[in-house]
Amino acid sequence: MHTFIPIARENTCCFSGYRPEKLPWRGDEADARCVSLKKDIDRAAERAYADGMRHFVCGMARGCDMYFCESVMALRTRLGGVTVEAAVPHDMQSAGWPAADAARYDRLLALCDIRTVVSGAYSRGAMAKRNRYMVNRSSMLVAVYDGQPGGTGYTVAYAGKRGVKTIILPPPT
Repeated sequence: MHTFIPIARENTCCFSGYRPEKLPWRGDEADARCVSLKKDIDRAAERAYADGMRHFVCGMARGCDMYFCESVMALRTRLGGVTVEAAVPHDMQSAGWPAADAARYDRLLALCDIRTVVSGAYSRGAMAKRNRYMVNRSSMLVAVYDGQPGGTGYTVAYAGKRGVKTIILPPPT
């Protein structure tokens, strides 16, 4: 029997990370560096669970976001008592993606317990608004980050301003 744990900021962990274009292996998930990063993400999710996190929020972007989503889905299957929220920046997030990435997105989205669409339509600030949404509802952030400018850097800095505990996973080089 699982104990119901209400969704609260204190037990919520969000994630930010790079898209394939910013990773040394690009989209080759068989690359040893990608395999290593996925193991690091699994360990970080397990650590977050051990720290009391039971609700996990994922931005559903290509690359690291999907690795994280798959990791917490596996955690949910193994340990139970976990909810997964897709924080979608806008309704057309996967439009224009390669077919395999769009299919993966659709499959993961269908498995999420909660789907939150942060902006009704695409806008220049939709991703940043999604990132703020995730951080504002979390007490922990796991980020694949090595200092590159962009959305992940913005999210890490924003989490710091909000006092959110941040676990940085540098991508293997």
